Amino acid sequence: MATSPCSSSGVSSSSSSGLGADAGLEIRTRSVEQTLVPLVSQITTLINHKDRPKRSDKTLQAIQRVGQAVNLAVGRFVTVGEAIANENRELKEEMSVACIEARRAGETIAQLTDVASLDHPESDSHITIFTDKTGVVKAARLLLSSVTKVLVLADRIVIKQIITSRNKVLATMDQLEKVSSFQEFVQIFSQFGNEMVEFAHLTGDRQNDLKDEKKKARMAASRAVLEKCTMMLLTASKTCLRHPDCESARINKDGVFHRMRLALEQVIEIVTDSRPNGENEMAPISIYSGIKEFKNKVEGLRENLYFLSKENLSTMLEVILEHTEDFTDSAYTSHEHREHILELSKQAKMELEQLVSVWMQAQNQKTKDLMEDLEVAILKTCQCMNDLKREVHSAATSLAADLLKYHTDHMVLKALKITGVEGNLEAVAEYTCKLSEQKEQLVEMCRLLRHVSGTEPLEITCIHAEDTFQVTGPQIISAAETLALHPSSKIAKENLEVFCEAWESQLSDMSLLLREINDVFEGRRGEKRVYLSLPRPGKHNANLKALKPVKLDTEEQAKIAKLGLELHLLTSDVDSETEKWEDQENEIVQHGQGMSSMAYSMYLFTR
Repeated sequence: MATSPCSSSGVSSSSSSGLGADAGLEIRTRSVEQTLVPLVSQITTLINHKDRPKRSDKTLQAIQRVGQAVNLAVGRFVTVGEAIANENRELKEEMSVACIEARRAGETIAQLTDVASLDHPESDSHITIFTDKTGVVKAARLLLSSVTKVLVLADRIVIKQIITSRNKVLATMDQLEKVSSFQEFVQIFSQFGNEMVEFAHLTGDRQNDLKDEKKKARMAASRAVLEKCTMMLLTASKTCLRHPDCESARINKDGVFHRMRLALEQVIEIVTDSRPNGENEMAPISIYSGIKEFKNKVEGLRENLYFLSKENLSTMLEVILEHTEDFTDSAYTSHEHREHILELSKQAKMELEQLVSVWMQAQNQKTKDLMEDLEVAILKTCQCMNDLKREVHSAATSLAADLLKYHTDHMVLKALKITGVEGNLEAVAEYTCKLSEQKEQLVEMCRLLRHVSGTEPLEITCIHAEDTFQVTGPQIISAAETLALHPSSKIAKENLEVFCEAWESQLSDMSLLLREINDVFEGRRGEKRVYLSLPRPGKHNANLKALKPVKLDTEEQAKIAKLGLELHLLTSDVDSETEKWEDQENEIVQHGQGMSSMAYSMYLFTR
């Protein structure tokens, strides 16, 4: 029988317990992991009891209580598992087997811990935890393995729900793309809206539940695209229906549908952990991560002089310095930053040469003087890399701050709206050129920020921002051209507004991203508080009927939205104030951050 997947799930158990890891059952969500934690804890307590504990009544009763608690919990758990099996035929056989195994293992543990009524458990013919520790370990392994299987199978049902929901959205999108009348469009779009809401709920829960921060960031990026594109799809489609012979309107609409399909596909790749045609995901290599890995290898020489070759280190540095060319070749990097990066790149090569020279000598002869020289060379090489990292960080973030400040007035967007309504095709063409220039600047900014983002999730956010500017720029241009050709069209005007708002929103997001990148670099980034999507023990009951949704009138919705927004603003104020405190471990600060986090969760709920 397979053993427990404790180590792959992040659920730890003592090695002395004998609970192994099942490589075949990888746990990818926090809710599955958190469901297993108390069970692992109780079983580990049982198995790791002293072989000869004091046989007091209190000890015996405690052991029996734990055994009974495990058995009862497993019984309730299995009942839910069996109900799931009955509702999902394709998983019924596997789920039923896992449930039977879990129930059997729970009953075995209850029998082996039935010791409270025994005066001398070790001398009684009755087999107990004291006389058969191996039996408890076997039962525990079987229990954890079968419970994990039930959870992973249940998780497959969640994945199936997301895929089914995606398929519904895609089918309705195909219908929307082909409609030729407003009446038909409104009817189908209403259905599409409901399906998108369902998909957003399912994928939102999944995003919060994912353990892998990189996948979570990719999911967030895809969901952001879908959220923004839903409104774009509405106005772009209406514009196309109103002006069916307009080429720029058709291009605008096609761009939205294409982007939504790509985002839907990416969501499915994330939840199923697959790539189309078996492709491997190419992880973007940043200067920050390259320097981190390089420094780890250099510092590893203190422990082992022979674990890597000098060619290996030289190649790693070459790759880092190749990436610095993104900065030195950029038209937007200041002359001062360019010179400093080139100087530090040259210095890094010299420091590595010196390090390799001392390192090779130390391999042949480990004298005290040589080891001291090696330590100096290691320190100087790492310091040079730190200086290089700081310089590229400064170059990227100062450029971003300048560009974001420069573009806050949105002058080009305003000019496009005015000249579009005037039907001034020549002026629209002039301002679309300026928008294209702005787009190139912002795309370059995102590329440089990715190099210094500091974490994989932030790298992914930078890539998402780059894609958004790349795609939204041409979409604004096609929307502006449509308006210029049909200056009296209210829907063409509304369509341009929607695309301009998406651009402005992305610029606003960049300011937040820049702050996060600076926080990571300066080591100010606090712990992220996560919300787990699966029910918590004692809080929910599998037999409870679903609550009927309450319909609110427009006034009530507006009140709730206003309160939610006020909570959001207050949360921002609290976060800003607590960041100023030097002592982040202070109890008041932690309470403040906790309350702020709770308020923010309430804001998200009201949204």
